[in-house]
Amino acid sequence: MRNSLPFAELPQMARAVSIRRLLRDGSRRELLSISALWLLSLAASIGLGLISVIFKWSGLPVHLGGLELYITVYPPLVICLMWTLTCGWWWGAIPAYLATLTLALYGGMPLSWALLFSGANPLGFAVMGLGYRAIAISRNLSSVSAMLFYVQLSFVGAIFSSSGALVWCYTNRIDSTALLPIWQGWWLGAFLQSVFLCAPAMALLWPHLERWQQARPQLLADAAADPRGSVLRLLGCVTIGVLVYGFVTLQLADNLLHAQAAGIPAALARALEVARDTTWAFYWVFALIVVFIAAFGYHMFIHWQTLTNQLVTDLRHANQRLYMLAGTDSLTGLHNRRVADERIAAEWQRAQRLGLQAALVMIDIDHFKQINDRHGHPVGDEAIRVLASEIRALSREIDCACRYGGEEFVILLPQADAEGAYAFAERLRTQVAAVPVTSEHGAFHFTVSAGIALFDPTDVSHEGWIERCDSALYRAKRNGRNQVVAEAPVAV
Repeated sequence: MRNSLPFAELPQMARAVSIRRLLRDGSRRELLSISALWLLSLAASIGLGLISVIFKWSGLPVHLGGLELYITVYPPLVICLMWTLTCGWWWGAIPAYLATLTLALYGGMPLSWALLFSGANPLGFAVMGLGYRAIAISRNLSSVSAMLFYVQLSFVGAIFSSSGALVWCYTNRIDSTALLPIWQGWWLGAFLQSVFLCAPAMALLWPHLERWQQARPQLLADAAADPRGSVLRLLGCVTIGVLVYGFVTLQLADNLLHAQAAGIPAALARALEVARDTTWAFYWVFALIVVFIAAFGYHMFIHWQTLTNQLVTDLRHANQRLYMLAGTDSLTGLHNRRVADERIAAEWQRAQRLGLQAALVMIDIDHFKQINDRHGHPVGDEAIRVLASEIRALSREIDCACRYGGEEFVILLPQADAEGAYAFAERLRTQVAAVPVTSEHGAFHFTVSAGIALFDPTDVSHEGWIERCDSALYRAKRNGRNQVVAEAPVAV
């Protein structure tokens, strides 16, 4: 049974598709297809927005279980919300704004008010985008938890976007008693379209879009460094949305009640007045509870995030220690062969890409088997430690010294030329020969042989570089040992 998900399957903070990075790093096919689809969506949003005004799809009455509800059908919302959820806020906000601006001007709204009115749906989209930036939850709406989160966000986003209904009624001088159908139709229509149209589309499309985004991370904007601000803004939006929804609903119902109170018997009017006062009292108590829950939720999140950050920091340090142990030779404290191969490969690629110079030095203790046979393996280990100590003392910070196997060592010298590499190897050979090693049979000295190979851009891979260095070391040992041999003659 699998106990944990692979990293790629874990939900991540939402990251928008960066327009700047798409232009810079996107392929021609990606750029053309995304641009064409977005422009088509823009045209469709403007056209469908005008159709919704011409055919008066606003505040349509719907009878449900004895209740009369009002719904506004606005197709551009579905198109633009899909762009917001999949690619980011700007992708959906711009066509939503331009579509609403077009229909507002078509309806005769003054330009100044039309500019304000057009920001209603982008405001709702911003709330939904903020939710996915604040909470790491999947946008694959085929799961129950992801769907529940989406439904809550859709409700709050619809409430914020319904602020446009107030602007519409004010500029068209609609009586406050007639505001309820327009306002309710706006938020309820936006909510239902988000849940019953956008959600199924997201469940079908998002897995494919997510795979594309994971394959092209260079096209995505950076994630928020600290989600605390996003969570605080999200909780603030949810709190304000719920309170505004309750207040506006009660206020509009109150206006209708006052408008129709003249024809109601006194006793019934009194009962309705008591019910009205009780409802308002309940609302203010409910408002205090919502504010308390939001504040409590934020403090719980901060506490959880602090603990999580500490655990992540401890895990990172533990991983770093494990990585160091896995890449460190226990006898000498130098890097082991695995790290040597990784660093040599990385330096080979860097030198190949930037046209830099570098050198490899391979060191081997002369007659090491005789040292072990005569003095024992502990003394042989001490000779290896002496050589490692001298290598460490002579190496620069940018060098990489490794025990490559047995009594063989490799030193990677970035930015080193032939003369510098030869001087390093020769000085190391001289100093090692001067250090005595104690044993039961008395102190003795040992020597080393060294081979040098410079970076050559004609090598097929870094393995060729290592092979050339190993060949130079072999020639040093074949020529009598206790000497330094470069693959090419070095002027000394």
